[in-house]
Amino acid sequence: MFVNNTITYEFPLNERIRVFIRLEQLFKQFFLLSLGESVAEKRAAITVILDLMTLFKRNDLKSELLKELDRQASNLNKIANIKGVDRDRLQEILAQLTKINEKLYAITGKIGGHILESHLFQSIAQRSSIPGGTYSFDLPEYHYWLEQNESVRAKDMQYWSNSFNDIYVAIEFILDFIRNSRSPSEEMAIAGFFQLALDTNQAFQLIKISIDASLPYFAEISGGKHRCTIRFMEPSINGKRSTQTINDIPFQLTCCLF
Repeated sequence: MFVNNTITYEFPLNERIRVFIRLEQLFKQFFLLSLGESVAEKRAAITVILDLMTLFKRNDLKSELLKELDRQASNLNKIANIKGVDRDRLQEILAQLTKINEKLYAITGKIGGHILESHLFQSIAQRSSIPGGTYSFDLPEYHYWLEQNESVRAKDMQYWSNSFNDIYVAIEFILDFIRNSRSPSEEMAIAGFFQLALDTNQAFQLIKISIDASLPYFAEISGGKHRCTIRFMEPSINGKRSTQTINDIPFQLTCCLF
C-alpha cells in the first residue's frame, strides 16, 4: 500500500520506553547541534544538555537500561531453540547486548554528574528558567565561552558529553530492537477511527502507526497496555481546533514486542 514516503507516529506503552524515546530525541538533537559552529547552535546544544540532565535526575537511568537489556536477553534466550531461528544472528545480537551491558556496568556515579559540578553550568541552569536570562549582561562568563574559538568550544562539548555515548548506544539498541520486533499489518480507520485491543499475555512495548505522507491527516493515539484508540485528525487551519476526519484512512499498524 505504501512506498517509502510515510510519516510514522509512535506511542510508548510504558513509562520506561517513554523516557527512552525522549532521551533518544534529545541525544540526536545534541549530537547534531554540537557540530554547529554558530553561537545559536552552541546555545541550543547547551539547552539540550540541561534537558538531558533534568531527565537523568528524575530517573535511575542506568538501572532502567540494565533491566531492559536483561529482559531482552531473557526473551532472546527463550527463542534460541525455536525451529527456523537464525542462531548465528541471535548469538551476534546477544554478544552485542553483553558488550553494551558491560559498558553500562562500568559507569560509576551519577550520569553527567561532572557537568553539574561546573560553575558555568550551574549558572546557566539557574538563569535558564528566566526568558532570555542567559544574555551577556546576565552571564558574562557564558558569553565569553560562546565567543571562543571553535576548537575550544568543541573540546568542552566533548568533555561534557563523554558520559552520554554509552547511554545513547544502549537506548538506540533497545529501541531499534523493539521497533523491528514485528512486521506491520495493513489496517483501515473507518471515519478516521480505529480501536485496538492488545493481548495482555504479551508484553507489548510500543505502537507504531505509519500513514502515507501525501494524506493531509495526523494520527492521535491514546490508551495504555490493554487498549489503544487511534484517531486521524485534520490539522488546524487559521487557528481553529483540529478535528477528526470523516474519511476512511488506510494505515500500517505495528504492535512492537520485546
